[in-house]
Amino acid sequence: MEIKNKVVLITGAASGLGAATARELAHRGAKVFLLDRNIESAQKIAHEISGVAFECDVTSENSVQKVVAECAEIHGVINCAGVVQGARIVGKNGAMPLEDFSRIIQINLIGTFNVMRLVAEKMSTQQTVNDIGERGVIINTASIAAFEGQFGQVAYSASKGAIASMTLPAARELGQFGIRVMTIAPGVMQTPMMAGMTEEIQKSLSADIPFPKQLGDPKNFGELCAHIFENNYLNGSTIRLDGGLRLK
Repeated sequence: MEIKNKVVLITGAASGLGAATARELAHRGAKVFLLDRNIESAQKIAHEISGVAFECDVTSENSVQKVVAECAEIHGVINCAGVVQGARIVGKNGAMPLEDFSRIIQINLIGTFNVMRLVAEKMSTQQTVNDIGERGVIINTASIAAFEGQFGQVAYSASKGAIASMTLPAARELGQFGIRVMTIAPGVMQTPMMAGMTEEIQKSLSADIPFPKQLGDPKNFGELCAHIFENNYLNGSTIRLDGGLRLK
């Protein structure tokens, strides 16, 4: 599907991967809707790229429905909204609080599914946009932690692993409507989450990457989203974006 003049919703668009993707797709001519709970930051980026910002909680049905209702049509959605929290199953203070695990699942997994289901419903009623019958593209964000989770990543890995697992069945179900579903599993990227780590930790992570030995640029994520959008034979798969890194 051609990106130019297509309407694309991006969750978690106020920073990190979402913001980089918003800039990349706007540069390629897309009409970008930036969804985030941090409306002030989303509005700044929206102003920069001539997009539209919406305050949105991906875990809320009403919140997402309001945004979807504002769009006459939607051709793409990129789910970048998510959180990370490190905690062991049994730590110094005992068992991991159940609410901590539930929070990660609620935002990362259920939030992604909530947006996907409501956007797919709208896409399914739209006119096709090309001669192969495409109506829309959905791109979700997992993580390499879905496959090689480390200490303290049980909740995060569970949420991201489930997103990867949803990809194929979702693509099979939505294919009848001309909707493709793909997932990207980023490695260690230069995002606000990573910025909170010490320089020593960042250098250690970079050293384990086969090539190039550097943290991923969020722009690389946006470029991959653009390629997935335009390559109509990419469907039902998860693509690692990690420089060859395998977590130990």
